[in-house]
Amino acid sequence: MIYKKLATYASIPNETRGREYGDFSLEIRTPFQRDRDRIIHSQSFRKLNGKTQVFAYYEGKNYRTRLTHSLEVSQIARTIARDLNLDEDLAEALSLAHDLGHTPFGHAGERALQSAMEEYGGFDHNANTLKVLTQIEDHYADFPGLNLSWEVLEGTVKHNGPLIGENSKKKKIVDRFIVEYDKKYKLNIDEFSSLEAQVASMADDIAYNNHDLDDGFRAGYYTMADIRQIDFLDKIVRDLENKKPDIDDNVRIYAITRNLITEMILDVIENTKNNIKNYNIVTNQDVRSCKIGLVCFSDKMLAKLKVIREFLKNNFYTNYQVVRMDMKSQKLIEELFFIFMDNYKLLPKNINKKIPVNSKPSDRANVICEYISSMTDGFALEEHDKLYNLNHKFWLC
Repeated sequence: MIYKKLATYASIPNETRGREYGDFSLEIRTPFQRDRDRIIHSQSFRKLNGKTQVFAYYEGKNYRTRLTHSLEVSQIARTIARDLNLDEDLAEALSLAHDLGHTPFGHAGERALQSAMEEYGGFDHNANTLKVLTQIEDHYADFPGLNLSWEVLEGTVKHNGPLIGENSKKKKIVDRFIVEYDKKYKLNIDEFSSLEAQVASMADDIAYNNHDLDDGFRAGYYTMADIRQIDFLDKIVRDLENKKPDIDDNVRIYAITRNLITEMILDVIENTKNNIKNYNIVTNQDVRSCKIGLVCFSDKMLAKLKVIREFLKNNFYTNYQVVRMDMKSQKLIEELFFIFMDNYKLLPKNINKKIPVNSKPSDRANVICEYISSMTDGFALEEHDKLYNLNHKFWLC
């Protein structure tokens, strides 16, 4: 196959470090294209359509789900990767995979499992994503998981930076599953990831800050007048109104997010190119050995982002309706966990059989945690109703 000529510091498809279990080869696709396709065809990816981003699925009104969020991230990542002459397919694969380990009901569900699993080793959605990719997905006769390339697994685990060592932002030891996996399939968790993984991480920031601004407005948590209190957002609207005065607020909010996304993408590209030059980055290993993440915003853009995040925190994330929804979601997940821990025979047969004979509490907890984290919002609600609602029809249990 003829490969596109990429930058010397990019992840080169035909120089991949390979897959844990070897692989068949198709000449019409690169290794990273196959990785992307395997992710898209996975059951865990399809489930993202039923998992909360901020609003639970039953809230309606076409709010973002984990699936639509991941698709938005992937398109932003491809745009940035293309301009930096990186491998777009790897950036896309990482973007599509980054939320596969998330629980139902978003961060509320994650907090519930973190609390419930505290005495059994904890829960981390990033580590759970690695588990999904390497164990939980079951498609092939010869190996567990999706058998993705080293670059996808490395980038998924480290897209926010090193997990241990002097350049790590983490204060606690990295998740046990990642540590154990790293022992047998070295992911160099003390180094930064590829530029493609860093691009995917930055695309995630760009996507969720903008679509949360949009979703919060459409939900009625704040008005266009509230948004226009922010000078640089008001300027976008004024520029639009100068061209077309008679526009409604739906067009105004779209113009804001569209212009912001473009501005953020251009800022990341320019700042990354400057970093590559200033830190003398020539090879892929130079990227990983660098003391900083190279794909990042400028200080000027970070200041704008801080204003947007503060606005969303004050007007959206802490709105009493969102807080109530989070409280109910967290309680639901906790109740599911503890009723299964009290009597694991309540678990479906295919889940129950994963628990070893004479199992320890930690064995049961890990199977239950894996089962709950894989649920969609709707399925979690249904399971909870079957177990706690005495009026639920018994033959539907």
